[in-house]
Amino acid sequence: MFPNLALWLRLLLALTAAFVISFIMTPPVKRFAELVGAIDIPKDERRVHNHPIPRMGGLAIFLGFVISLLLFVPMSTQVMGMLLGAVIIAVMGAVDDIVSLNAWVKLAGQVLAALVAIRCGIVFDAISNPNFFSDITTIPIGFLSIPLTLLWIIACTNAVNLIDGLDGLAVGVSGISSLTMLVVALFVSEPSISIILAALTGACVGFMPYNMNPAKIFMGDVGSQLLGFVLSTVSIMGLFKFHAIISFLVPLLALAVPLADTIFAFFRRIFRGQSPFHADKGHFHHRLLAMGLNQKQAVAVLYGVSAVLGLLAVLLAGKSAIVRMVCLAAAFFISIAVWLFVFHHNPNIHTEHHDGSDSQDKK
Repeated sequence: MFPNLALWLRLLLALTAAFVISFIMTPPVKRFAELVGAIDIPKDERRVHNHPIPRMGGLAIFLGFVISLLLFVPMSTQVMGMLLGAVIIAVMGAVDDIVSLNAWVKLAGQVLAALVAIRCGIVFDAISNPNFFSDITTIPIGFLSIPLTLLWIIACTNAVNLIDGLDGLAVGVSGISSLTMLVVALFVSEPSISIILAALTGACVGFMPYNMNPAKIFMGDVGSQLLGFVLSTVSIMGLFKFHAIISFLVPLLALAVPLADTIFAFFRRIFRGQSPFHADKGHFHHRLLAMGLNQKQAVAVLYGVSAVLGLLAVLLAGKSAIVRMVCLAAAFFISIAVWLFVFHHNPNIHTEHHDGSDSQDKK
């Protein structure tokens, strides 16, 4: 259950290497972004920063993560598939940060990256049985395995992208999600997955000093889509494969904040007769700002919710059915409380406008 000294050392080295590379590479990436014109200029009321800020900082996260992986993670077919998909996402994201690609073009790139990962074996063919007391631990999904895997990867990729609206929000929530899954991976003895997640956590933390309010650089689509893609594929490689735990719910809880925000945004826009890709001011962070919180407070609230749900995900990985049921109940009530607090505090908050100093919301 617990890693040996050698694994602890590799975890520490992977995390440290990713942190140092991401931290050191962010300033030159910032200069590169300025050189190629990857600048976020506030052009509408959804953006809460009031001056141009370079984006594309996710390239530093990408470099830290990939170099750490190449140094410390054995190259299996699945790992190679994840890396190839990550390269596709990073290249597409970098181009989008410069020229603003059409939403359908970005979706096509996400599908391509997901199919590459699936072709390399990153696919789940069963989910855990939600009946904790049943002798049957898994439910096969047969022909649905590929389309559901594709849907999961694309959903997570866009979820992190959509929540990237305040300084430090997306990278912090992703770091918490990565750390949550890292702890669970250690519990279920997945050493390679643990090292991958350690590298991702280190890369996120290395970028955060530059991205916290007031941000010096935004990570842009190259960063937000990359984080969502890696978290989704790693969850399949590690947690979905471990059928002895509630493998579907662990990554679902770890990524609950961005996924819930995406689901609400999708149906909100559909019910209003808008395209699902239509940008609005209805995201969680917009609503928190509309309630009177400043950027740092709004980010702290969402960090807190992510951390609590992450802790529940860790507890859920235990073997006690009673503990699992308590965790699920707690997660349910937390979700209801957040919904009531954020969405019913002010029924007209989607029409309000709040000025701020730093953010990258273009979603």
